[in-house]
Amino acid sequence: MSARGRDTTQQEADEHLDELARLADTAGAVVEGTLRQRLDAPHPKYYIGDGKVNELLARIRESGVQLVIFDADLTPAQGRNLEGALGTRVVDRTELILDIFATRARTAEAKMQVELAQLQYLLPRLRRMWTHLVSSQGGIGFRGPGETQLETDRRLIGRRIRDLRVKLETVARQRATQRKGRIDEVRAALVGYTNAGKSSILGALSGAEVFVEDRLFATLDPSTRAVELGPGSRVLVTDTVGFIRNLPHHLVASFRATLEEAVGADLLLHVIDAAHAMWEEQKEAVEKVLKGLGLRERRTILVFNKMDRLTHAEEQAFRARVKATFEERSVFCSAHETGGLAELRALLAEEVRARRPAVRVAIPLADGETLATVYREGEVIQREENGATIDLIARLPMASVGRLRRRDGVVVSNVA
Repeated sequence: MSARGRDTTQQEADEHLDELARLADTAGAVVEGTLRQRLDAPHPKYYIGDGKVNELLARIRESGVQLVIFDADLTPAQGRNLEGALGTRVVDRTELILDIFATRARTAEAKMQVELAQLQYLLPRLRRMWTHLVSSQGGIGFRGPGETQLETDRRLIGRRIRDLRVKLETVARQRATQRKGRIDEVRAALVGYTNAGKSSILGALSGAEVFVEDRLFATLDPSTRAVELGPGSRVLVTDTVGFIRNLPHHLVASFRATLEEAVGADLLLHVIDAAHAMWEEQKEAVEKVLKGLGLRERRTILVFNKMDRLTHAEEQAFRARVKATFEERSVFCSAHETGGLAELRALLAEEVRARRPAVRVAIPLADGETLATVYREGEVIQREENGATIDLIARLPMASVGRLRRRDGVVVSNVA
């Protein structure tokens, strides 16, 4: 069920309903039909008008459906009124997404994040969802502690929310400690709209097995893989949870610990589905979330994926349009074509080189261990043998440079 504003185009409405259908499919529902209404503003009682409620009720009786999904956020009162009028379960967009996250959560951290978001959503809706709860009876023999069962449950949920927040703060501190151990590594985070192909890119870049599924929100838990870019050159790439239009703010807040991986990254790789008709709207939705996380000003590369789905003429026009429209640096790739990530790999290698200054290292001819270390940890640009020493010009991590300076007989100097 979609109620769209006057300024929403027919194409946008169709795309939004198509996305809602994909969300329903991901949650395990079978879509029987759609209904839409153009509104200047939501009606306070039902969100949709009285006439549309009657039309929806007739459709429900005719088809025997057991669930109605709204492509909007309903107030607790609107949800309660709709369920009373329709005689069937009604969920809104946020509740549907929360349900998907609950079924997709695998790790203990993801489960805690989802539970926190669900409880925050549930708290103001207790009266609607738990209609069996009634106030304590008064009178002789019935005087209790002075609070209703509803108030008791609210208190219990509030306590659980506080407990989950404490646990997730602990997770955030542990992640920060882990990042300190990787401080010398160049780190990139894949961000983007759900199903844009982030996990496919990570798997193709690293050669490691990464879970990939052609469904929304296939990945909830962050995965970090080392991507080798050449001798002594590598970058750590993290796949983060996908974003979506009107992503529930409860989810953004509860998944903040996971998204800290993006906060701590040196570079954001914003993956965009180039073949999607509404890619610009998806791009704006992601940027809105990034802004809320304080990441909008972080150095970002636009990674246009699925270019293999465009014809040659479409690709040429697409590239020209992107370069003329956006200030951010852009790369164009395909995670499923051989060599389709060459442009992205070259850009990452360039980023690694930019963060590693070239130094001159003079190594005693007999010190094979140090020589092997330089080749293993850095990128050797030039090599010369000068009698008793081997002189190298190499790009090395600062930690490696510091260790080399402490080795007997090794001389490290800056390149002029």
